[in-house]
Amino acid sequence: MPSPHAPETAESASRDHRTAEAPRFSAGAGAAPAEQSGHDAGLLVLRLVIGLTMAAHGSQKLFGWFEGGGLDGTAQFFASSGYPAARTMALVAGLTEVLGGLGLALGLLTPLAGAAVFGTLLNALAVKWGGGFFAPQGVEYELLLTAGAAALALTGPGRLAADRVLPLPRPHRLVHGAAALALGAVLAGAVLLSRS
Repeated sequence: MPSPHAPETAESASRDHRTAEAPRFSAGAGAAPAEQSGHDAGLLVLRLVIGLTMAAHGSQKLFGWFEGGGLDGTAQFFASSGYPAARTMALVAGLTEVLGGLGLALGLLTPLAGAAVFGTLLNALAVKWGGGFFAPQGVEYELLLTAGAAALALTGPGRLAADRVLPLPRPHRLVHGAAALALGAVLAGAVLLSRS
């Protein structure tokens, strides 16, 4: 055993340098390429399903597509649910669902797109609350979409997303997603408070 006071040799200095700079792997940025690819593919599938579902649902409100009520039918529903300015609310809800859904599907401004869908669905949950958990009267569908939108806002879109080409801070920060969800919840709450 060498003395603690012995001079350092070139061999021991090289060994210590290699040990100190050994790469460390974690589930985040240092993840193996195959693991990261699976993570990105999973987020892409989640974004596409939730985003396109919401965009299609919004197009029912706006245009009457997919056997939807269009603005007039949606406005009647909003009026019967106690919302003031029912036609305006129908337009805002439809636009929020279409634009938020497409934003999620593309991975474009993901925290804001997720928060838009999240806020809209908080209103849907409030309107349907009391009908039990299971569809068609219950809230299981809305709850699942709400949780998925919140998860995407918090995790970010992954690497297979339009956000990768925007000059945004990277990697996705949890604080951005949490702040966007808080904004979505506040706006949803304000809309809910306007109901009679």
